[in-house]
Amino acid sequence: MSAIETIDGKTMPAGVGITPMAEIRAISGLDYLQGILDGKFPAPAIGKTLQFRLKEVSEGRAVFTGIPSADHLNPIGTVHGGYVATLLDSALACCVHTLCPVGYASTSVELKINFVRPVFPQTGRLTCTGTVIHPGRQLATAEAKLVDEAGKLYAHGTQTCSVFKIPD
Repeated sequence: MSAIETIDGKTMPAGVGITPMAEIRAISGLDYLQGILDGKFPAPAIGKTLQFRLKEVSEGRAVFTGIPSADHLNPIGTVHGGYVATLLDSALACCVHTLCPVGYASTSVELKINFVRPVFPQTGRLTCTGTVIHPGRQLATAEAKLVDEAGKLYAHGTQTCSVFKIPD
């Protein structure tokens, strides 16, 4: 794949796409997400579509950053709640995925969001940080906050994820 530019000028050598399941199955969730950051694996296309990206990961934690634009507006002129929900879902699901051992993955089964204030294109860069609350064997829970560069809260949420063995 050819290199693409992300929203903040970082080149992602692996581009955008889907990693084969056999490769995902062979490494831990944290190694997979770190591989996206390092350009070893492609970034998910949703990040290109909505102009956000994975910024950092560690055990039980994932951080995404994005800059909303006029392309993300709803009919009343604020950034669509789906943009906010997607950032939260991404951080929440990925922080859980960092705890998946080799051969396991996770997927969202429940998402709860509190929209604290409207987001506008003028809001600028947003950062969404997800952290695991409970790392269960079959169900895990996480919480996340979406803030601007000054630390002002725009939304927060919780999520339950199912943890499962990836089938052969």
